[in-house]
Amino acid sequence: MVHYKVLFPFILISVFPIAVSAQNFLPAKTDSLITNGINSIILQNYDKAENYFNELDSLDKVNPLGKIYLAVVSISKSFDRGDEYKWDYISNLLEEAKNIAEENYKQKPKSILRLYTLALAEGYYAYVKGLASNWLSALSNGYDAIKNFEKCVILDSTFYEAYTAIGTFKYWKSKKGSFLPMVSDERNLGVKYLKLAIAKSRHSNYLAVNSLLWIYIDKKEYQKAINLANKILTKYPKSRLFKWALARAYESVDMNKSIYVYKQILNDYESMKGLNGYQKIVLLHLIAQLENRLGNKKAALDLTNEILNMKNLSEYVLDKLDNRLERVKNLRDSLLNE
Repeated sequence: MVHYKVLFPFILISVFPIAVSAQNFLPAKTDSLITNGINSIILQNYDKAENYFNELDSLDKVNPLGKIYLAVVSISKSFDRGDEYKWDYISNLLEEAKNIAEENYKQKPKSILRLYTLALAEGYYAYVKGLASNWLSALSNGYDAIKNFEKCVILDSTFYEAYTAIGTFKYWKSKKGSFLPMVSDERNLGVKYLKLAIAKSRHSNYLAVNSLLWIYIDKKEYQKAINLANKILTKYPKSRLFKWALARAYESVDMNKSIYVYKQILNDYESMKGLNGYQKIVLLHLIAQLENRLGNKKAALDLTNEILNMKNLSEYVLDKLDNRLERVKNLRDSLLNE
């Protein structure tokens, strides 16, 4: 099965909350706020993360990092919960951050920190444009971001935070653009860069881990993905981000374990208030398909009925589900006809 989560590392993790690597580049207070904020995002403590990044934004109005990371919190929370994105809030933050970053870089074009911050702002701006299906702007800003990440490495090859974005981009560009003669195959180089980021980066190593997880899954190297996911989950045992990848990898190795992890994620969501039902439907459908493949027809049928009996789904959720409900209905009908 290929899930929408596969696209997450390709688009988002390329520019996900990557903080500047060493305290050599950042004041200690700034470094601490970013570290604490990122850890809060990983553990889905979004309100706590927002507090850290509001403090960061208040600390230095000339530095756009606070605004960038406030946008990251909002994006991450909506993605995790399946909620509609707060377009105006996110766009305003990133447009302001991008403008500040551009001005700062013009004043000091040799500053790796200012170049990196500009790349980060451009990357997120591109991502938001992509979410809004403004593909021309997304591609334009995305390529600008990658070029600036690469400039960071040219300025300092030990600036390991940039390798996460570059490595992710190189792999998926090669994968998705392989039919184009002008696109060289840099998948192995992309993996090499991600491994370097995992080993050497200060703040973006977990992002490199997540990106590499989905690359291993794409390459059908499932055991590598399982080993890596279990390793990072020893540090962040409650992180749904890594559990999604672990469950997907297990689908092709041990379906019972995959179901177990998907149910962990489902139980997490069911303990939360105010959810719109999107993630629950996705998870129940994934589990139903696995139960069917295992021959547990009654369990699969019960799950499809549970999904199709869900009421009061919003237009946003129905649109986001696309044709999933139709696929659930088809699965149920096939089970009834057996």
